[in-house]
Amino acid sequence: MSVAVVTDSTGYLPVDLAHAHGIEVVPLRVTLGERAGWDTLDVRPAEVTAALADPHIAVGTSRPAPADFAARYRALLAGGADEVVSVHLSRVLSGTWEAARIAADEVDPARVRVVDSRSTAMGLGFAVLAAARAAAGGLAGEKVEVAAAEVAARSRVFFCVDTLEHLRRGGRVGATAAWIGTALAVKPLLHVVDGRIEPLEKVRTAARATARMVELAVRAAGAGQVDLAVHHLGAPDRAARLARELADRMPDANPCVVSEVGAVIGAHAGPGLLGVVVVPEATTASP
Repeated sequence: MSVAVVTDSTGYLPVDLAHAHGIEVVPLRVTLGERAGWDTLDVRPAEVTAALADPHIAVGTSRPAPADFAARYRALLAGGADEVVSVHLSRVLSGTWEAARIAADEVDPARVRVVDSRSTAMGLGFAVLAAARAAAGGLAGEKVEVAAAEVAARSRVFFCVDTLEHLRRGGRVGATAAWIGTALAVKPLLHVVDGRIEPLEKVRTAARATARMVELAVRAAGAGQVDLAVHHLGAPDRAARLARELADRMPDANPCVVSEVGAVIGAHAGPGLLGVVVVPEATTASP
């Protein structure tokens, strides 16, 4: 049994990691003013940061078309795969899962399985890696799907932003909208819960937000093995420091993946985004 694994670009898996595990990535669409392109492929994070800082440039994103997924599924099945497992960001945050589901029904619903990770960034990325490892181990599509879903369910995603305005504009926050207009010194700390972005805490400084994310990550990790990732947009030095702090606090953790997000997350979170993704072992996950 050969199972191909597909995902979308919002996992922000480092390219070499995706290639090493044979993961197929279907990018989301991005517009920067009059320019259109593909997330992570021909629209780079630095361009997104610059565009978000320019009030004259509108930054927009949209899901891949079902035809984009269908073409990839057909190519993989024609190329020798017996099944395809396609793992995507939360359907609450994007129509990407829906587009993949439409494509699966069109191509062959018995051979293409579509998974809602109910997460994003490396909360999605680690689930995809779990699927790829299960597939490489010779497991059938049903068990590859389960492997992805189990890791996604254990993932914890924490992040802070300089302002909630970008999230508010994109309609990606609910209760957090009430924070708009609060003191500029307040740094919102958010997390992903059941596929939604929800407020967690408000802290007074960026340094305190970073320290608090480290505390939350350590608590979520428990006492066993843990996968870690740090994300940022336009803040490489802060991301590197955060990764070092996490490594110091969790010396037995797997090497931390540091990844800059692209246009899809960046357009909604804004420059200065800093985040942590934690995936503890199944037996050590905190309640």
